[in-house]
Amino acid sequence: MKRIFVISFLLGLWIINHLMAQPWQQNDVIFNTSGVPSLPFSQPRFADLDGDGDQDMILGNLNDAPFYIENIGTATSPSFAQGDDIFSGISALDAEMGVCADLDNDGDLDLISGGYTGLNYFENIGTVTTPSFQMINTFFSGLNVGQNPVPDLADVDDDNDLDMVVGLSENGSVKIYFNTGTVTVAQFSESNVIIIGDVGLYAYPNFCDLDADNDQDVVVGRDLHGFVYYQNNGSPQIGLWEVNASFFTGLGDDTYWNSPGLTDINGDGTIDLIFGTAVGPLHYYENNGTPAIPSWQENTTLFGGVIDVGGASNPVFFDFDDDGDLDLVSGSQLGDIKYYQNVGTAYASAWEENSSYFSSIDHSIYSAITIGDVDDDGLPDAIVGDLSGHFYFHRNTGSGFFFDTEVLAFVALGGWSAPRLVDMDDDADLDIVAGNESGNLFYFENQGTPTTPDWVEVTGYFGNIDVGTNCVPTVGDLSMNDILDVITGNLWGEVQFFRNNEGTWMEDPAHVSGITGGQNTTPALADLNNDGDLDLTLGNYDGSFNYYENFHIMMDIDPEQPQPNSYKLCNYPNPFNPETIISFGLKSDSHVLLQIYNIKGQLVTTLLKENVNAGYHEILWNGKDSNGEQVASGLYLYRMTTEDFSQIKKMLFLK
Repeated sequence: MKRIFVISFLLGLWIINHLMAQPWQQNDVIFNTSGVPSLPFSQPRFADLDGDGDQDMILGNLNDAPFYIENIGTATSPSFAQGDDIFSGISALDAEMGVCADLDNDGDLDLISGGYTGLNYFENIGTVTTPSFQMINTFFSGLNVGQNPVPDLADVDDDNDLDMVVGLSENGSVKIYFNTGTVTVAQFSESNVIIIGDVGLYAYPNFCDLDADNDQDVVVGRDLHGFVYYQNNGSPQIGLWEVNASFFTGLGDDTYWNSPGLTDINGDGTIDLIFGTAVGPLHYYENNGTPAIPSWQENTTLFGGVIDVGGASNPVFFDFDDDGDLDLVSGSQLGDIKYYQNVGTAYASAWEENSSYFSSIDHSIYSAITIGDVDDDGLPDAIVGDLSGHFYFHRNTGSGFFFDTEVLAFVALGGWSAPRLVDMDDDADLDIVAGNESGNLFYFENQGTPTTPDWVEVTGYFGNIDVGTNCVPTVGDLSMNDILDVITGNLWGEVQFFRNNEGTWMEDPAHVSGITGGQNTTPALADLNNDGDLDLTLGNYDGSFNYYENFHIMMDIDPEQPQPNSYKLCNYPNPFNPETIISFGLKSDSHVLLQIYNIKGQLVTTLLKENVNAGYHEILWNGKDSNGEQVASGLYLYRMTTEDFSQIKKMLFLK
């Protein structure tokens, strides 16, 4: 009896601690298998920031200070994941983008940045392997570079110190400043500068010896398509930069604000092209030719797999193709609708864009869509809101959508309408919950039938809820008590949870503690891992998505109903390298089988096959198969089975 009491007491403590701890685990890999974030106006630059002999990335962007993206692969087989926040404390105003170079010749890499405040120098006061940056004020004072200049550094004139190229945002000029100081004390001035060209607006230059003739060429992106390549046809001592229009023919022709990062990223002896754009995802072209005669081959693997609608993502989930798993449908900044078919499984999503069926839906900008079979004909229909504040009903005909101008024509929410279809009153037809620009929630009750809807606004349904600006709701039984809850996002990235307490809506901040989104956060609740509870996806102004897996332990259990023996199965970290911890809890003693499978369904290894006591357990997987061999990078599934419970989860191993 004493032993049972101790186990129950410890298990109770475990439950209390987990209820009080953060119940959500962010895992954006579901929408971005590359591990590299998709950021607006992305500007990738490369340097070995951890001293391990391969090229890491400094990823500049519009909204934040640069991100450090560590190469966790090798010099010849790169693989990237977001690293430590080595740029913490650096303001986005001072550093919209940055490059790293040893400007003071002390053996480690410093950061030279461009931002709203102009050019800035951050000295590395850390080490080669663990950098730490400190701003040196007024280092570039006296230079006429304006706001948001884009720098790069290299020894242009072959005098063993670093010179600087700067692209200007106001007029597109590309200026080379020659270092008149020393190798340890750099000095730049307007009296020692040349302008090698003008690309229009927003010049993004990058030094590189692209043609391998031992002098520095300059490749420039801009506020237009493509690139301008200034080939140095002079010498290392006396440069002569002339436009070579053929070198990058066909590259970046369908994107804007191309910002190039040039480096031999795969270690094959030729310079490769990686560039960011206004909409975020990185593009990678390998040079499989020679320095003199390049042959550009797009590589969609290294930075591919990013789901990005191009701006103002506004997600909903629905099994649109009726194959048993949830697909993703999203509004966008330009007003068109993006449809991503889930070509994976109900347990492990994988997305493939197939938006053509929704091509007829296009109203004003900042579209928000909701999906549901409102006329009970077996076909999912669409209701769209947008910047105008109206609703637009599109009936699914089986071959496309028909815009019915009469349905919901009375709705005018004053701007930024975001509808969601849900059976709010549990009467077997679909009602509408919506948000608007003013931060309010609205309820339109379907007072018709499941086949003939008649939506009528019920004023005051949500009381005095006001989330500020640009309210976007999602509805679901997050508490798992058979009462629908509401989560909202707003302009400022705040995520709020509202619980229905006998007809009165009350905010419960603890339920979404620690979750914040980007500008114009747009939440969506859906069980994306098929574990029986609702996970949370957040869209944002940038156009990408964040995923928070639900690790709540719900205590609203009917004692008369049989319950699974196992608590939450999860692993951390995920993605991982070189090892991860798989955790689970048992209410009672049980026989546990815990196995790892590859994406093909082949057994990799068995971690556990024995009787296990009740309580909380952690099992380490070192990333090796049953033969002790290291597995390859990629997606893996882990499955736990007991007498009354079986669950599969996924994890990503990145070398």
